[in-house]
Amino acid sequence: MNKKLTIINIVLALLAILFAYLVFNSIRQPVVFENTKKDRELKVVQNLKDIRSSQGLFKENYNKYTASFDTLIEFIRTGELPVVNIIPDPNDTTFTKTINDTVGYIKVLDSLFGNRPNFNVNELRYIPFSEPKQEFEIQAGYIMRGGMNVPVFEVKAHYNSYLKGLDSQRIRNEAKQREDLNKYPGLKVGSMTEPSTDGNWENL
Repeated sequence: MNKKLTIINIVLALLAILFAYLVFNSIRQPVVFENTKKDRELKVVQNLKDIRSSQGLFKENYNKYTASFDTLIEFIRTGELPVVNIIPDPNDTTFTKTINDTVGYIKVLDSLFGNRPNFNVNELRYIPFSEPKQEFEIQAGYIMRGGMNVPVFEVKAHYNSYLKGLDSQRIRNEAKQREDLNKYPGLKVGSMTEPSTDGNWENL
């Protein structure tokens, strides 16, 4: 009888341990998912910000955005920007006019990323944590505003790309929540329907 009670007690103890583990894991998993998601999104957002800055300079030079990472990366690598010195016009007695004097040129790469010695421009097109490597979805074109063609661009990374390896059901749940709100299920910058260069993380 004592032996049976001992076995029952051991089984009950094991079940209690298993139950405690399941409860702990059910609490821990969402926390781990959210923390990992936030860490990954920080790096994806940084890439999107870098792409936005690069597209901005590209537009200043060509009056349009590009839908090609090859073109954008080549511009960053080889493009140059004028260094302009603004001085008062000596012939202006009203002291309201200025003269723009180009004193030299600076590489686009140095202008944007000169303070980041480990920056690799060739990685700009790839979504961090995607496996195998996936490129950001990039678009560019024009929309009509006030009777004028306005250049626009959009760059996107879906949850499925940079959250790969995490709980697939939670990824589906996150995507559905965004879609139910008519919002993109992932991170993006710019818009093909509005003249905006905002990132959707700025409105979360």
